[in-house]
Amino acid sequence: MPVSDSTSVAQKATLTADQRRAAAVLLRANTSPTVAELGELFAAAGHELALVGGPVRDVFLRGTPPDLDLTTDAVPERVLEITKAWADKTWTVGIEFGTIGLRKRNEIFEITTYRSEAYDRNSRKPEVKYGTSLVADLERRDFTINAMAARLPSFELVDPFGGLAALKEKVLRTPGRPEDSFSDDPLRILRAARFAARLGFTVAADVQAAMGEMASRLSIVSAERITDELSKLMLTATPEAGIDLLVRTGVAQTVLPELPALRMEVDEHHRHKDVYTHSLIVLRQAIDLEPRYGLGPDLVLRLAALLHDIGKPATRSLLPGGKVAFHHHEVVGAKIARKRLTALRFPNEVIDNVSRLIELHLRFHGYGDGDWNDSAVRRYVRDAGPLLTRLHALTRADCTTRNARKAARLAATYDALEARIEVLREQEELDKIRPDLDGGEIMRILGLKPGPLVGKAWNYLLELRLEHGELGTERATAELLAWAEREGIAPPAPER
Repeated sequence: MPVSDSTSVAQKATLTADQRRAAAVLLRANTSPTVAELGELFAAAGHELALVGGPVRDVFLRGTPPDLDLTTDAVPERVLEITKAWADKTWTVGIEFGTIGLRKRNEIFEITTYRSEAYDRNSRKPEVKYGTSLVADLERRDFTINAMAARLPSFELVDPFGGLAALKEKVLRTPGRPEDSFSDDPLRILRAARFAARLGFTVAADVQAAMGEMASRLSIVSAERITDELSKLMLTATPEAGIDLLVRTGVAQTVLPELPALRMEVDEHHRHKDVYTHSLIVLRQAIDLEPRYGLGPDLVLRLAALLHDIGKPATRSLLPGGKVAFHHHEVVGAKIARKRLTALRFPNEVIDNVSRLIELHLRFHGYGDGDWNDSAVRRYVRDAGPLLTRLHALTRADCTTRNARKAARLAATYDALEARIEVLREQEELDKIRPDLDGGEIMRILGLKPGPLVGKAWNYLLELRLEHGELGTERATAELLAWAEREGIAPPAPER
């Protein structure tokens, strides 16, 4: 059943006197005394100051807020005058947006002048204008749960748009028309998905509709800001809920078009109605495996899990009997992921690691019933490199069969592979696999100077090391000389 829209916000905004008193007591009890001290400082100077947004919301959700964001009618220059003698340190990095930062003892505050900001139709940056009203400042905020304030030093709750009611209902609404909110700052479209995923809230029907209608406005937002918001979404407790919201509303078509493209692709095992559903399940299972592998919230693993099958639409082919195949989709998918993540300007390391995991995610399925020799196990470890732990998690997460017996067999087989890796690691220091001869020794034996031939010889010896294990210096030298003869490289004459 769809959640009601934002038309009844005004009705939900009315609080009784008892509710206001209780709210003030709760806010005071769960906020640092320094906040009230700062409020008294501003009041003595003839200005308003209020704790605002996330800190107020978090008090009602979980107690003590991690951040201390405040708003005031004083312009930034006046804020600096008022706090100059009180603060231990101030900084003005955000002054062009009306924000002053300051530190008192070990506490950090950000104080922003009442403002209204909106994007020009073709601009990537907001135009900031100062205001004089707390309620007007709250009205320009993204969602009603973030449009609450506590006046200082009294901690009187200001909730003109029903934020407290929305918290109780677990629903995201906008203070005004969602179309106006998303037009002012299109990034709020993605923020809606993040808050829904982070808090487990439902998004009001009119907000969902506006997300889809206004998605094209995201084109004026820089790729860096979009990527930052997507990263925050992916690191929430249930990113799959936020991702699904973006797909259902059509927003993903603008920022991650490869995801909605998966909905029409039936996977080759016919276990799921589509590859898209499978991908969300793999993402969920990968997150559940993070503690097992000591990963914590891991952006690389989560992106790889979400995108691991995006090569399937491009590689889909029909087989006899109505079955579907996606040959080499891992290779194609790695290239597609690299292109998309690059366009979004993710860090190079994230791009490289996610692409590599996608490329490797099917490698285990060649393991069969454990019939890999030691050479194949070494190559598996070598190819994964520092991504091995994440590859373990991704490979296990990619098993979504509903056949309990088959799932148990796959898990047991992977348990056996991990056990073999650990045995070989203890025997051979797998993480440090190198040829038995280093570059200097290769140059000395073959009489070479630094250049491509040395690298070619090194790689040849590495392949032998992976295939046969440790060779020892004598055998490695013999193998190197035999290789050089085949390559037409004459070794230096022995010294007399």
